[in-house]
Amino acid sequence: MMQEFSTVALGGLYADARVAKPMQRIAGHLKKAGITVVTTTDIAAELNTVPVEDDGLADIANLIVAVGGDGTMLHAATLAGDSGVPLLGVNRGRLESIDRILAGDYSRDSRLRLKATLTQPDRNVHRALALNDVVLQRYDTVRMLDFETRVADRFVNAHMGDGLIVATPTGSTAYALSCGGPIIEPTLDAIVIVPICPHTLSDRPVVVSSSQHIDVSLLEREDTNAEVSVDGNTLGTLEPGGSLRIEASASRITLIHPPGYDYYEILRSKLNWGRDSRRQTDESDY
Repeated sequence: MMQEFSTVALGGLYADARVAKPMQRIAGHLKKAGITVVTTTDIAAELNTVPVEDDGLADIANLIVAVGGDGTMLHAATLAGDSGVPLLGVNRGRLESIDRILAGDYSRDSRLRLKATLTQPDRNVHRALALNDVVLQRYDTVRMLDFETRVADRFVNAHMGDGLIVATPTGSTAYALSCGGPIIEPTLDAIVIVPICPHTLSDRPVVVSSSQHIDVSLLEREDTNAEVSVDGNTLGTLEPGGSLRIEASASRITLIHPPGYDYYEILRSKLNWGRDSRRQTDESDY
């Protein structure tokens, strides 16, 4: 029987000892199973794997394994681009889960991504894809931003505040959640628009269909500096006369999950749901 995942790209912050050891274990385990393991050129010698440039990993691998936290997964999604190569996130390097996935015992989860198009007043254009979110925020200034939003070319609001988060369901539990946004179940084709520190309490998060594009424009004000980031990476500056369009990407990200994966179990773990807060905390809680 032909191995479905015959070439695996392995990624993670190797400089972190907590990540390096699981990466070493996984690389060795995969190679013993007869799987070709490829990594970026900076860590290939350490792991005794096939070195490949970042932009070539998705051309060679048929699975990307990201070892570490959310930042590693976002970087892996960037490496995957629009190739369709699935991602597997591993926190503790549990080899039994990897073995079951290699044996075909897993589930697939298709996640929405956003395409951000930033157009400067000189018509210079920058584009990027986001698995989590596109963020407009003030920088290098104490002044709040004044900006307008439109959904499907319909005026929504004129905002005053520190910025705006436009997030996917995947990103709804990240920065958007800390700013008061709702948790959106990952299978929904929806986008959440969340103001950052709005000047008025009436400026609230809005959930819209992913079939609609969102336009953001900055109003002309003195000492206004706005930066746009995509999954935490700077895309450029938004200036009066320029525009930021955010819409669903035609390409999605496929996540691979081991048997027994439960989205709500993960939420309970991260948000401490299901615990009796009235009970005195002891060591058994951790």
